Amino acid sequence: MTMDLLELHARECVRDTVARYTHAGDSGKLTELAECFTPDGTLEVKGRSRATGRGAIVEMLGGGNTPDDPPQVASGAKFFQRHFVANLVFDSITPDHISTRAYFVVFGPDGADHWGRYRDTFVPDGDRWLLAHRFVAVDTTAPDSFLAARWSQ
Repeated sequence: MTMDLLELHARECVRDTVARYTHAGDSGKLTELAECFTPDGTLEVKGRSRATGRGAIVEMLGGGNTPDDPPQVASGAKFFQRHFVANLVFDSITPDHISTRAYFVVFGPDGADHWGRYRDTFVPDGDRWLLAHRFVAVDTTAPDSFLAARWSQ
């Protein structure tokens, strides 16, 4: 397969959006995370929730601020989370959309907390490629997972 410069640029733009999403989410900057989506983009978590539009995405994820009372962790350590995205596969690339899939794992102070898969659709927006749709499938959570505790509330 031969790639031209436009395709290479598009692929790098997608990688940049994925990285910006994870860094923004990990630092509690949910408005910045939502800006990785088109204005009418959708974030869908399998079997849990779905939000369309940047404001709705921020609201679904917790309102846009780092919580005053962060999740408790089993060890009692200060809470943090770090998303790692791996094995990004480009399934379809056209001038109008790019479809990808990837694995993710989220670490916190007690180690791996939860992991799963992303299925994404990106569309061009100016000089960026933004998420039109992100489908999140959480495969499982660790014992004492902060995500599982949040979902049980």
